[in-house]
Amino acid sequence: MPRQPYSVEQVAELLGLHVKTVRSYVRDGRLKAVRIGKQYRIVPEDLDAFLGQPVTAPAAGTAGRRRHAEASSIVQIDAIAPDAAMTVGNTLIAAVNGRTPGGRPLRVETIYDEDRASLKIIIVGGVADTAELLRFVTTLTEHSTPAGGTA
Repeated sequence: MPRQPYSVEQVAELLGLHVKTVRSYVRDGRLKAVRIGKQYRIVPEDLDAFLGQPVTAPAAGTAGRRRHAEASSIVQIDAIAPDAAMTVGNTLIAAVNGRTPGGRPLRVETIYDEDRASLKIIIVGGVADTAELLRFVTTLTEHSTPAGGTA
């Protein structure tokens, strides 16, 4: 059974974009569409080509919602030298920024307290990505220099 063409509103909802953004893509020629009356219609094949991957319509009754789990983690590392804290923080941020595009967002923030020689790492993202980053934190902290000492 052939899939029905989407309206601009349906495409906007599927992609999580504003309707005006989708219309702009259509007018610029980035997203192929056919004008029927006063509305644009986008066939699923053209939407797939625009995205580079197939789009699945939300199941009936979900109203465009997708189930996902998100984790928030705070890691505190005590007795860590400022240089080591900076290295750990920069490495984590580089690891997050170096991920392949298109995945779920993963955010990392670091806060270093010089008076206590303590580093706090705040991680927010998908459960699997957060768990992977926590394992990476473990690896990094096992090889970092303690405050006031040598490794």
